[in-house]
Amino acid sequence: MSEMKQIYRVEGFTCANCAGKFEQNVKTLPGVQDAKVNFGASKITVVGHATVEELEKAGAFENLKVYPEKRAEKHPETGREKQVSFFEKHHPLLYSGLLIALGAISIFINGEENLITALLFISSVLIGGFSLLKTGLNNLFRLDFDMRTLMTIAIFGATIIGEWAEAAVVVVLFAISEALERHSMDKARKSIKSLMEIAPNEATVYRNGKETVVPVEEVVIGDIMIVKPGQKVAMDGIVIKGSSSVNEAAITGESIPAAKQPGDEVFAGTLNEEGHLEVKVTKYVEDTTISKIIELVEEAQAERAPAQTFVDQFAKYYTPAIMAVAFLVAIVPPLLWGGDWMDWVYQGLSVLVVGCPCALVISTPISIVSAIGSAAKKGVLIKGGIYLEELGSLKAIAFDKTGTLTKGAPVVTDFIMLSDKIHEKEALSIACALEERSNHPIARAFVKKAEELGVEPLNHDIENFKAITGKGVQGTIAGTTYSIGSPVWFAGRVTEEIEKKVASLQNDGKTVILFGTEKEIYAIFAALDEVRHSSKEVVRKLHEMGIQKTLMLTGDNAKTAAAIGRAVGISEVKAELLPEEKLEHVKGLGKAYGKVAMVGDGVNDAPALAASTVGIAMGSAGSDTALETADVALMADDLGKLPFAIKLSRKTLAVIKANIAFALGVKLLALLLVVPGWLTLWIAIFSDMGATLLVSLNSMRLLRVKE
Repeated sequence: MSEMKQIYRVEGFTCANCAGKFEQNVKTLPGVQDAKVNFGASKITVVGHATVEELEKAGAFENLKVYPEKRAEKHPETGREKQVSFFEKHHPLLYSGLLIALGAISIFINGEENLITALLFISSVLIGGFSLLKTGLNNLFRLDFDMRTLMTIAIFGATIIGEWAEAAVVVVLFAISEALERHSMDKARKSIKSLMEIAPNEATVYRNGKETVVPVEEVVIGDIMIVKPGQKVAMDGIVIKGSSSVNEAAITGESIPAAKQPGDEVFAGTLNEEGHLEVKVTKYVEDTTISKIIELVEEAQAERAPAQTFVDQFAKYYTPAIMAVAFLVAIVPPLLWGGDWMDWVYQGLSVLVVGCPCALVISTPISIVSAIGSAAKKGVLIKGGIYLEELGSLKAIAFDKTGTLTKGAPVVTDFIMLSDKIHEKEALSIACALEERSNHPIARAFVKKAEELGVEPLNHDIENFKAITGKGVQGTIAGTTYSIGSPVWFAGRVTEEIEKKVASLQNDGKTVILFGTEKEIYAIFAALDEVRHSSKEVVRKLHEMGIQKTLMLTGDNAKTAAAIGRAVGISEVKAELLPEEKLEHVKGLGKAYGKVAMVGDGVNDAPALAASTVGIAMGSAGSDTALETADVALMADDLGKLPFAIKLSRKTLAVIKANIAFALGVKLLALLLVVPGWLTLWIAIFSDMGATLLVSLNSMRLLRVKE
C-alpha cells in the first residue's frame, strides 16, 4: 500500500534556514514518515498523516500558517482571499519601535541609567524579539547554532552589560531585516502566483441542453465548453466548432495570437481574442498544461543548484566559526593584554551580530526562484536549479533537424513515376496507406498530397506491416509487399538513372522517398521541410555567445542535411543516423567539450536528450512526454528562446557570485573594525541588514532580464 502524501502551502517563512528547521520539526511528528519543504514555492510535502494544527505547532517558532495546497485562506463571508493588514503582520515590530522612541525620550529627560529608561528598552526587546528569543533559546539548549542563536546571545549579552538601547535596536533592525527577506522572496514567488491566477476558476459548459457556469473542478473530460470573444479558456481541449485567434503568451511566451479552427488544441489560461469557440474538454483541471507548468516550476525551485548546495554547506561551518571568533574576541584581549572586559565582551557581541549569515543564506535561493519564475513567464520551463546553472556553461549544442531547425511539417514537392506497372493514383494511394500507419512527419505530407490530387488512401487490409527506424515502412497488400522509405533501404534496386534523379533532388535540400516492391522501384517522392525563420539567427547568436560547436543530428540523407546545415550556419552535420547513433554522437560531444545540450522533440530523441548535460525539448505545449523527459522545455515552437535561456543562466550565475562575494565582503570589512576596537552593535546590525537588502535587490534584477 502506497504511503499517503499531502501537500500544504506555508505562509510566514523568513529564511531558508527557518524552512529547514520547520522541515525537521514536521519529520518528528507522530504519523509522519517524511517531509520536504520547498522554500522557493513556500510549500511542504508530508508523507504520512499530520493535521494542520500539528503542522502549525511545528512551525510555531516562526508563527507559520499552513493551508491545504488547493485552498487559500478565505474570508468566511465574502469567500475572497483574506487580506492581512500591515499592522496585523508587523504589530510586534511597531510596538517595539514605539518603545524605543519612548526610551530615547526618557534618556533625554531621565538619563541613560534611569530605571524607566531601562524598562522601556527591555520591554522593547521582549515584545519585538519574543519569537526570536524563544527560538534562539531553544536552539541554544539543543546546541543548534543558527542565525537566531547568534542574535539571541548578542541581545542577552548586550542587556547584561547594560547596553539596553543597543539590544532593543538590534531586535528591531533584525526584525526589519527578516521582513525585507520575506518581502523579497514573496516578490520572487509572485512570478509563480501570477501563473496560478492565469486560468479562470469557472467554465461555461453545456449541461442539460443549456449553457451553465460551473467551477473548473466540476468539469469532466468530454464536456463541451463555450469560450466567447474576450474570455480566457478555462480548460485544455480540442476546438470542435468555430474559429478564432487565441493569445497563448501565458503558455508559450509567444505574443502573436495563434489561429484556431476545428481540430486545433487550446490550453487553459489562454485568451480567446475574436471568435466564438466550442471546445471539447480533454483534461481534468489538475492535468491541464498550465497546471503541469506550475507544478514543474515549483518542483524546479525546490531542486538545489550546485551554488546553493555550496552556500548551505558553507553556512553550516560558518556559523559555529563566527561563534568561536566572537568568543575569542571577548576573552583573549582581556586575558593576554589586560583589555577592559566590558569593552571586549561588547566587541564579541558585535562580532556575533555582524556574523549573522542572513544575506549569505538568502543570496542563492532568491536568485534561483527569480530566474526560474522569470523564464516560465517567457515560455521557458527550466526544471531545476542545476539545469539553470548548466545552461550557462554549455560549450556545444546538438540539434535534431526535423521539427527543431525545420518546421517539422514537410510537403511533397515532387512525384515521379518510374514504372507503368502501376497507375500514378494507385501508387500514391498505397504509399499514403502505408505512411498513415507510421508516426513520421512525412506521413502527414503524403496525406496532404493525396487530398490535393483527390486520391483516397487505399481502403484495404495491410498485413505484416512494420516500421524500420531510420529506413521506412513496409506492408503486404493483396499478396504484394510494398516498401516506402529512404534510398539507402532500396540500395540493391537503385539504377544509375534513379541515382542521378535522387542526387539532383537531394542537392536541392529535399528529402527523397522511394516507393516500390522487393523487385522494383515504382516511384520517387521528394519532400521539403522548410527551415524555421529563426534558426539561422539563433545559431549565429549561439556562436557569438561563445558556443564552440553546433552539430545537427538527423536521420535524413547527407545531401539534404548538408543543404539545411549550410542554410542555418551549423558547424557540422551528421546525417542518416539511427537513434542509437545520435546517442553516440552526443556522448562524443560530451567527451570533447564537457558540457553539451541536445535540442529535440523530447520523444524520438529521448536517448540523446538523456545523455546530454541539458536536454532541451522543443514546442512542449500540449506534449506531456516532452514536459516530463526534458530538463528544459521551450514551450513555444520557437528556437528563439534558447539564447535567452543561456543568457538568463549566465546572468543568474553572475548575480549569485556577486551576492556571495558582497555578503562575505561586507562582513569581513565589519570584522576588521574589531582590530582597533571600533565595531559597535549599531554598525554590525546595519551592515547585516544592508547586505541582506542589497543582495535581495540584486537578485530581483533577474525578474527583468529581457529576451
